[in-house]
Amino acid sequence: MTVVVRYRKAVTYGVHALLAALETAKVEHELRLGTTPEETAEHILAGEAGRVLVLWSFYSPDAEAMAAELATVKALSGGRGLHIAGGVHATAEPQQVIDAGWDLAGIGEGESTIIALVRALQDDQPLTTVPGLAIKDEDGVALRTRPAPQLPLDTFPSFVGRNGPIEITRGCRYTCRFCQTPFMFGGQFRHRSVASVREHVRGMVDRGLRDIRFITPTSLSYGSPGPDPDLGAVEELLAGVKEELPPNGRVFFGSFPSEVRPEHVTPEAMRLLKRYVANDNLIIGAQSGSDRVLAASGRGHDTSPVRDAVRIAVEHGFRPNVDFIFGMPGEDETDQDASLKLAADLADLGARIHTHTFMPLPGTPWRDAEPAFIPLTTMQELDRLAQRGDAYGHWRKQAEHSARLAETAKAYPRRARRRRTG
Repeated sequence: MTVVVRYRKAVTYGVHALLAALETAKVEHELRLGTTPEETAEHILAGEAGRVLVLWSFYSPDAEAMAAELATVKALSGGRGLHIAGGVHATAEPQQVIDAGWDLAGIGEGESTIIALVRALQDDQPLTTVPGLAIKDEDGVALRTRPAPQLPLDTFPSFVGRNGPIEITRGCRYTCRFCQTPFMFGGQFRHRSVASVREHVRGMVDRGLRDIRFITPTSLSYGSPGPDPDLGAVEELLAGVKEELPPNGRVFFGSFPSEVRPEHVTPEAMRLLKRYVANDNLIIGAQSGSDRVLAASGRGHDTSPVRDAVRIAVEHGFRPNVDFIFGMPGEDETDQDASLKLAADLADLGARIHTHTFMPLPGTPWRDAEPAFIPLTTMQELDRLAQRGDAYGHWRKQAEHSARLAETAKAYPRRARRRRTG
């Protein structure tokens, strides 16, 4: 059985987790990584006819471009291979993925699904026995198999024989209306044990690495089941990682690809981080300068902890990078002015502003919401902050994605009921 991956830098973390699941379960397969559409097609043609599974993973803004790539790969490979799309977009929009040309859509967390799928193909078992799939029926309708389980995070490693950030938390109890994470992984935290993290670090050190980073939706929530940080658990994690590293090893925590919620930034938390981490920046999610918009979006905080977080972080030697989203549903000119004022105030305190445009992402409560209009005056002010070096981001490109996603949402209205198979 040949497994071909359309291997893209943007989605390596998730792909590495799937490949680690196959390795951990000792599923026999030949692995080939296609770094371009052309190379992907070559790998498909090199595999045994009828026994090639092609894995694709992408985020919602990339769905249109990946559908075009799929058409290219199919044309170059003569239509060979069984193509499956996974990730948060396929989970949220399996019918769209099937209509775009994929044979299967992976729904939910993919580790159990990929193991069962490869085994079913090897044993010529019906794919309806595989959990976590959407399969096209004779009418072109995406039928779902039984759900894939959400397992403890220690069940599978983040990677085997590869490197990257270690996923330490999956799921998020903060159900922000614009965010896909709780939809994809559930509304509760599942944390990887310190022992499992240390095992990852030992393997990385053996491969000559010395920098350790983490994947988590909210880094200071590590080890906690609820809204309040458990700084004892955070220290146990960071101290354990440091023990596994050589003297020149470095730990990055609270910087990309993890972030810190503003209400978690306290003097005690910052002193803890300063003892262990090498990063001099923190990613802090503010999202809006309007208390009304923050409440509507389900953020769970108002603007006051944002100002406090920036002051505290700067006082302890960190440069905050603060996320703002413009154009959230229901946002008006007054709300945008409040965001611009807060952004300017935070920049004066020493923060950099990371600007985003709201995107109606599939799977989120705001999937069908109308993005708010962003007037030219707001755009000019964001440009002015960027020219001063106080702001950065791809908000103009995200505005283009937002328009496409809004059109897709209209083309694929939410179904009241979904048919299930198996």
